[in-house]
Amino acid sequence: MSFHVYDTTLRDGAQQEGMNLSVADKLAIAPYLDELGVGFIEGGWPGAVPKDTDFFARAARELTLKNAVLAAFGATRKVGTRAEDDPQVFALLHSGAPVVTLVAKSDIRHVERALRTTAEENLAMITDTVRFLVSEGRRVVVDAEHFFDGYRFDPAYSRSAVEAALAAGAEVVALCDTNGGMLPHWVSDIVTEIRDAVGDGPVLGMHAHNDTGCAVANTLAAVDAGCSHVQGTVNGYGERTGNADLVTVVANLELKGGRSLLAGEGLGDASRIAHAISEITNISPYARQPYVGASAFAHKAGLHASAIKVDPDLYQHIDPTLVGNDMRMLVSDMAGRASIELKGKELGFDLSGQAEVLTRITSRVKEAEANGYTYDAADASFELLLVEEMVGERPRYFDVESWRTIVERTGHRGVVATAEATVKLNAGGERHVSTGEGNGPVNALDQALRLALTRVYPQIETFELIDFKVRILDQEHGTDAITRVLIETTDGQRSWSTVGVGPNLLEASWEALTDSAIYGLVHAGVEPR
Repeated sequence: MSFHVYDTTLRDGAQQEGMNLSVADKLAIAPYLDELGVGFIEGGWPGAVPKDTDFFARAARELTLKNAVLAAFGATRKVGTRAEDDPQVFALLHSGAPVVTLVAKSDIRHVERALRTTAEENLAMITDTVRFLVSEGRRVVVDAEHFFDGYRFDPAYSRSAVEAALAAGAEVVALCDTNGGMLPHWVSDIVTEIRDAVGDGPVLGMHAHNDTGCAVANTLAAVDAGCSHVQGTVNGYGERTGNADLVTVVANLELKGGRSLLAGEGLGDASRIAHAISEITNISPYARQPYVGASAFAHKAGLHASAIKVDPDLYQHIDPTLVGNDMRMLVSDMAGRASIELKGKELGFDLSGQAEVLTRITSRVKEAEANGYTYDAADASFELLLVEEMVGERPRYFDVESWRTIVERTGHRGVVATAEATVKLNAGGERHVSTGEGNGPVNALDQALRLALTRVYPQIETFELIDFKVRILDQEHGTDAITRVLIETTDGQRSWSTVGVGPNLLEASWEALTDSAIYGLVHAGVEPR
């Protein structure tokens, strides 16, 4: 029996709070899903959502899928009508999608209270709609909505809904934990009973939501009990707490269960694809996401580093390259010399056999972190620290003479009229004085520094600050507390993070900004002038 991997990022995932995918966004995401190697891409609900109708029309002209087929999502016919006369059912046909996924009631309480019809009429709605679509040449998947809750209330009726769909010609019946309230052992028991009732032939699927934090576990339990079709979303997108993370589900089944589910390169590009989709959805990647998160294979404790130096597999459950990720060593006050050596190697510095340098760097890191610095999220600043300890000083691209900021407020409510900064520095054998304006003093400082340096180092023009985080340390000191700033910068090709610490926001920001400029110039291959 073949195994189905069914992605619903573009439909169910798009229901996540704060996500609003345009047709162009969906057309951009679909090729990534196809590249991942899923078998089905659910594009939306044509006829009910105008954007989704447009998506299918444009997809027919603009998308060329190698591994996946498009599925149009809709509902069974309305109460008291014929399937062939239902405009919503006709819209599913008109979408041109080769697969149609129908949501069908399988909880008698929803039949009677939400549909306001009889148990028999609901089964007729399932049967009629599936038969009609199959007769029109469509492959039909039925999503048995609220199945698990319904089964626990009235097993016989929920089972009859599954049997009606299969008897009418549905290729798959997906059992849905729509409210996300199930636990793995409940799922396992119920799927086992349904598998025994329908026999080994029909394809059963699992559609899990994550309200108990068990969506992935529930999906795996369903597969173990006899499901051969899994539904989910990339990055676990979805309403409320989200859907089962499809990448995590597939990675567990392939890498732990020995199955082969994805077409093409599959999991080898999973990290890149997951992050690319995050960029399109404009939802920041979750660093601690299993398998593909930035922290999934990040090691901080010195004990771990010592073991990893001997054998990386001692503290990693898989080789991270299998999912397109990489091991990262985090440098912190927990770091030992092994951590520093491994991190140096990761950044291109061979510290093996340099015991004195390693001791010096380790002591400096511990002292710096005691004073508020953090290097586990600021690789660029740590690399500059390594250069200082190994070479004696960091590259001298410029010498700062002074800087200052002015914030002028006008009006009764203190509306900001001007945020201005002036930077005086020496670079390229000349003295440069630049003034920048910005949306606040840090932005103005950033602009003034860029203006001063661009005259000598035009590469600076490609640098852009893309993230800015502020943390107040020792909060009990109030306005006298230490401030830590982390900034992320990109040159359009790669990004890097730097840290600054100071008695106030501006001094901490200035340190992080200058570190960022120096690091960026080093990696652009620019020589100091």
